[in-house]
Amino acid sequence: MATVKFYGNETVPLEMHKVRIVQKLNLPPVERRLEKMTEAGNNTFLLKNDDIFLDMLTDSGVNAMSDRQQAAMMVADDSYAGSATYSRLEHQLRDIFGMHYFLPTHQGRACEHILAKVFVSPGKAVPMNYHFTTTKAHITLQGGVVEELVSDAGLEVVSVNPFKGNMDIGKLRATIEKYGPEGIAFVRMESGTNLIGGQPFSLQNLADVSNVCKENGIPLVLDASLLADNLYFNKTREEHCKSLSIREITRRTADLCDVIYFSARKLGCARGGGICIRDQALFEKMRPLVPLYEGFLTYGGMSVREMEALAVGLEETMDEEMINQGPQFIAYMVDQLQERGVPVITPAGGLGCHVDAGRFIDHIPQAQYPAGALAAALYIASGIRGMERGTLSEQREPDGREIFANMELVRLAMPRRVFTLSQVKYAVDRLAWLYDNRKLIGGLQFIEEPEVLRFFYGRLKPVSDWQNKLVAKFREDFGDSL
Repeated sequence: MATVKFYGNETVPLEMHKVRIVQKLNLPPVERRLEKMTEAGNNTFLLKNDDIFLDMLTDSGVNAMSDRQQAAMMVADDSYAGSATYSRLEHQLRDIFGMHYFLPTHQGRACEHILAKVFVSPGKAVPMNYHFTTTKAHITLQGGVVEELVSDAGLEVVSVNPFKGNMDIGKLRATIEKYGPEGIAFVRMESGTNLIGGQPFSLQNLADVSNVCKENGIPLVLDASLLADNLYFNKTREEHCKSLSIREITRRTADLCDVIYFSARKLGCARGGGICIRDQALFEKMRPLVPLYEGFLTYGGMSVREMEALAVGLEETMDEEMINQGPQFIAYMVDQLQERGVPVITPAGGLGCHVDAGRFIDHIPQAQYPAGALAAALYIASGIRGMERGTLSEQREPDGREIFANMELVRLAMPRRVFTLSQVKYAVDRLAWLYDNRKLIGGLQFIEEPEVLRFFYGRLKPVSDWQNKLVAKFREDFGDSL
């Protein structure tokens, strides 16, 4: 990995790419931002893109494609069955992961749907280092139970632990003893644990999990959607990986797993997904569900143009200079916010910068969704759309009781090769202003609450007129500035 030092004292990430296509942005005035936040029910998912300045909601499907990816889209074979495009993608996946069988899907949650349908039955448990929203929903809809076994360090918001996404091996053994091996559907490891700050697991921890699974005859499933970031952290933080290439770390990771699934909206910078399977019997169990729910076996709901782009994108993921850009920009943003006293998750992880709403606005009770309130306040103050990753992203118990999240985070995603350093500095500046005025921020309450995945399309309102006060303070401090 190239190291570039600056002659001056400032340390900044250096982009190893140049911008060839641009898209115009719009920054509405603060009063209009308040109107749009109100119309969206204080849910950043319901904002329209025309009303957003910097879209840091997610890295899913919004990463910048390379010139090679866009060129590859022009040679796609759009045959319904047996297309050459599928063969190219299948070959690329076999080369990278070393697994013989592949099933395409339209995105990652389709993989979760198929896995849950095949493996999960009422009462069966799925141990994992940490849950993801759609993963948990698919498992519970099948009557299964999610057991979160992340190491204790994973829930420490301020830490120097390099691998907070590790699974606790002692907890894993205890869970298997509790349910019995036959009561475990599969063990799931998530690379770059999304809901606790994009924190990685070590290759050694994955090997330890794999050994326990093999001892008990339990399949090990890897969610590789955020694998690129995890590979970067393996390479830079894990001593025995420093001498290995990204391709070698990837193969060693894959060799420990029975099934690998991914969202190509994250891994490979395209739009689609897929399941890679080592064993023919497992493949034959899952195969019938692809034409039933997704599409024929050689496209699985994906556009063939996206499949061509994915094949190239997966190869580019093996390039250290490609996968380092996101984590380096995130680390820069985390460092800058820490210097200004803004509470963030440390160490810097992948996917995005995670602001700790629990400390940022500690005067707001969890029952009033502090992470959701901070995401709404940030949009009003800046035009930046982030994502709530806290109690709002959980789901109530069947009896209506609220499940309070372990962490209240606002995720500011860093799509690959999308933002400039000046835009990151703008985000830091507005967050610093908001932190200085944090006592103005109040809570939220539901006015429309869906039963499933409520954070996607639920609507809320402020518990007081705090948003008008925030706008007034903005005008006082910034004058006629946008």
